[in-house]
Amino acid sequence: MCIRDRHHNTDIWRSTGAVDGPSYGVWPTCNAWFCQHLWDRYLFSGDKNYLAEVYPLMRGACEFYLDFLVREPENNWLVVAPSYSPENSPVVNGKRTFVVVAGTTMDNQMVYDLFYNTIAAAGLMNENTAFTDSLQTVVNNLAPMQVGRWGQLQEWMHDWDNPKDRHRHVSHLWGLYPGRQISAYNSPILFEAAKKSLIGRGDHSTGWSMGWKVCLWARLLDGNHAYKLITEQLHPTTDEKGQNGGTYPNLFDAHPPFQIDGNFGCSAGIADLFVQSHDGAIHLLPALPDVWKQGTLKGIRCRGGFTVKEMKWENGELQTAVITSNIGGTLRIRTQTPLYLNGEKLTPSVQEVSDNPLLQSQSIRKPLIAANAPVCIPEYAQTYVYDIETNAGNEYILTARNQ
Repeated sequence: MCIRDRHHNTDIWRSTGAVDGPSYGVWPTCNAWFCQHLWDRYLFSGDKNYLAEVYPLMRGACEFYLDFLVREPENNWLVVAPSYSPENSPVVNGKRTFVVVAGTTMDNQMVYDLFYNTIAAAGLMNENTAFTDSLQTVVNNLAPMQVGRWGQLQEWMHDWDNPKDRHRHVSHLWGLYPGRQISAYNSPILFEAAKKSLIGRGDHSTGWSMGWKVCLWARLLDGNHAYKLITEQLHPTTDEKGQNGGTYPNLFDAHPPFQIDGNFGCSAGIADLFVQSHDGAIHLLPALPDVWKQGTLKGIRCRGGFTVKEMKWENGELQTAVITSNIGGTLRIRTQTPLYLNGEKLTPSVQEVSDNPLLQSQSIRKPLIAANAPVCIPEYAQTYVYDIETNAGNEYILTARNQ
């Protein structure tokens, strides 16, 4: 998925000022997002030589925030200032009069992600404890995510969200996707709050925004809603304004003249319908749409150094999965179907957390919840979690029944 804005732009003179306009061209936190890609690549590969190459970039980004973060006066949290939620502005006293604030949710999420990941990387790089202690101190003082008065995930540090806001950006859901802080099994309260925010935004928007929403609905484990957006995203259009999604005759995403985010984003979201590995396990068929009752998938890489070589399903249920272990270690599988390995029924794991650090969820601070916020945690589909010890280079054939 492409980084969605111009705020990381530069030129031959290494411009560091606002790009295009003051209300949407200032974004000091893009370095945290860049570093998320660096760490995610390590989680997929487990390659410590690669991590040694990129760790100085992560460390340098943290050093920037150690100097840049400031205390906000009400709660004494450390926050980014100036900060803003890309291209959106809050409605305060019935008016949109400002954009730049302090401590927007997206910035809070990205800085937390950077520090959390860098602490883990520092441990692998034998970093001095004084540096990691300073990072942990900051992590403990960052602003937590908040559930607002109508049950939504707040976009700003204050409860300014308008339930009728249909803005194309959903920046405060970065912690759901591409981040790993909000998930069904790790943070169910925030998971439902993010869902409420996304419902409030609506489905129709520019093509790139609909691509984002495919990814978000996949992470919300709602394959049918994601499929609805996929079909609308692929709907042929010649609309030059591109405000209702669709695809131009040349297969470019409909946003004049076009933005590749919609093409890449929709593809990324489709992959997440079949396999996810951000929430403590490799989840097979986490959000399969009802219309795709049978099929075959090949060659999906997962965190932990695993590859789903081939997976088949029928009547909406997993039948077989062939998984290659590229680097060895514990393979943690989550599925709605009981599994067999080599003809023997697997026993579900009793461990709450996998011992494979490349597959572990990202722990977060406890969210703050508005006094009258409607909080409801529905029951999710029953799943089974299995831990399988693997050796590098071996394949593991999992079946839904003794075959």
